[in-house]
Amino acid sequence: MPMREECRHFESRIYANGETVRKCDLDLAPEAPWRCPADCPKYERRLYDIGWEVGSLRRTPPPAEPPGLDDGSVAALLDEAEEVLNRAGPEIVAQVAHEQARQGGLLRRLFGRRRRRH
Repeated sequence: MPMREECRHFESRIYANGETVRKCDLDLAPEAPWRCPADCPKYERRLYDIGWEVGSLRRTPPPAEPPGLDDGSVAALLDEAEEVLNRAGPEIVAQVAHEQARQGGLLRRLFGRRRRRH
């Protein structure tokens, strides 16, 4: 099933450089930006009749489906990429925390601690 643009969890964003992102906010579409699961348990139709004004949107067509989407190889590749990012995340956070602590110590050495006089 193609991405359900009428679902309240669907999001599409066009950036200044022209790049478009089409995704499920709940991360339940493993084959995004091409397809939503046919039996998605969180599908909810967007409510437009509650007083909202819908502006004119520049719609971009969905990207062409890559070969291998039907046999599951694309989903496996996306899962593998997500796994790589999940493994790298804690290491990156630790490196940033270490760098921030190091810089904080450097600032204290350079400027000294302010002491209050009583």
